[in-house]
Amino acid sequence: MNHPSFRRDWPADFIWGSATAAAQIEGAAHEGGKEDSIWDAFARVPGAIAGGDTPDRAVDHYHRMPEDVALMRSLGLDSYRFSTSWARVVPGGRAVNREGLDFYSRLVDELLGAGILPWLTLYHWDLPQALQEQGGWANRDTAFRFVEYAEAVYDVLGDRVTHWTTFNEPLCSSLIGYVGGEHAPGLNDPEAGLAAVHHQHLAHGLAVERLRGLADAAGRDIRLGITLNLTNAVPNDAADPVDLEAARRIDALWNRMYLEPLLLGAYPADLLADVREFGLDSRVLPGDLEQIAQPIDFLGVNHYHDDNVSGHPLPADAAPSLRPTDRPGRSPFPGSEHVSTPSRGLPRTSMDWEVNPGGLTRLLVRLGAEYPNLPPLYVTENGAAYDDVVSADGAVHDAERTAYVLDHVDAIADAIEQGADVRGYFVWSLLDNFEWAWGYEKRFGIVRVDYDTFERTPKDSAHAFSSLIARSKTHAATTTIVG
Repeated sequence: MNHPSFRRDWPADFIWGSATAAAQIEGAAHEGGKEDSIWDAFARVPGAIAGGDTPDRAVDHYHRMPEDVALMRSLGLDSYRFSTSWARVVPGGRAVNREGLDFYSRLVDELLGAGILPWLTLYHWDLPQALQEQGGWANRDTAFRFVEYAEAVYDVLGDRVTHWTTFNEPLCSSLIGYVGGEHAPGLNDPEAGLAAVHHQHLAHGLAVERLRGLADAAGRDIRLGITLNLTNAVPNDAADPVDLEAARRIDALWNRMYLEPLLLGAYPADLLADVREFGLDSRVLPGDLEQIAQPIDFLGVNHYHDDNVSGHPLPADAAPSLRPTDRPGRSPFPGSEHVSTPSRGLPRTSMDWEVNPGGLTRLLVRLGAEYPNLPPLYVTENGAAYDDVVSADGAVHDAERTAYVLDHVDAIADAIEQGADVRGYFVWSLLDNFEWAWGYEKRFGIVRVDYDTFERTPKDSAHAFSSLIARSKTHAATTTIVG
């Protein structure tokens, strides 16, 4: 291909991968000892999921795992970012399920046999429903139950898995699930949502300390980190104090409420003022912030689009730019109910998200500039949903997704040239899947899945990504990084 990303000099050890989540691809919702997660329960609530879809079968990865790993190998992936399901490993939040752990042990062995680095995420939103019935993440005790679950996974996989992510996008599993109501468990309770934020932070810090201690005692290599979904909160009018204030609020809630406790050991003062009525500060006990700010080896950055924000209401005839969970009438952001997202006239995906690759460059460079103790970065999710069409030749010629991926990869190269320490890129997603509140309506995969037969068909975007990986290996800079 003639895309600029193919002409870049990539570091020799730059990691190219793809990512999935257990609840979105595994299926086998009640096989192998697994019990309900909050997503299994939420999907049974009438109207909660588009089309009444459920993750019961998903895309049947549980039964087709070796085939999927062979597909990864054929694409030339360096690494596969997957999650373990808490509801499969510790069903009901009770005893450890060895059959569930055996599935992940076989997955790890398949990956290693294919020369693919396993990159494990412990929490990608599938809390056991039984723990939710005890308060879920609004209950401080759940943080300690998480550490027990993390240790159970490490006991079986720690001899072979070196890269561990504690949480994926805690913003979504706290605010959007407990305040916005569009994700499981489907609540509209700002106090519970902010309690969930803090308790997930605490669980992260406790788990990092525990897993590092286990690895050190066993003399094993371990890399520990967390993945955040981060944005650029862009004021619609940079000269308008109202828009600047709206951007500050979103930046505090979307970015700094996560970055600063983890990296600096404190919640931003302006954030605490914004949400004072919802009691976040009352959840912080002595020693919590020191526990949360455990040193980490990497920060995963998930980024799909910027947020162009205004403090003014949209005109009645304007179509706002919506995140998949921000449906009209609800705000998952305590204290930001009057923030709107005007259109900038940019191209959009089928999620109605703006396409702006330069925003990823800006974000990655900004992180390094604002946080001197920032660990190495990995773009752990980036991708796009489009309305794919299967052509007469049986292929999926997804030109828009192909351009989206390659343009964002090129944006990462720009960030590296500007000094950002970015060491890998994971495209979202390997497979079409159960897209949370959207069910099976939105397709993010670089590999198409027929939801009736489960047949996998690599799309043009998969072939382009595979070619880019191969090209990078023969056109790599002499720089060597340690991932």
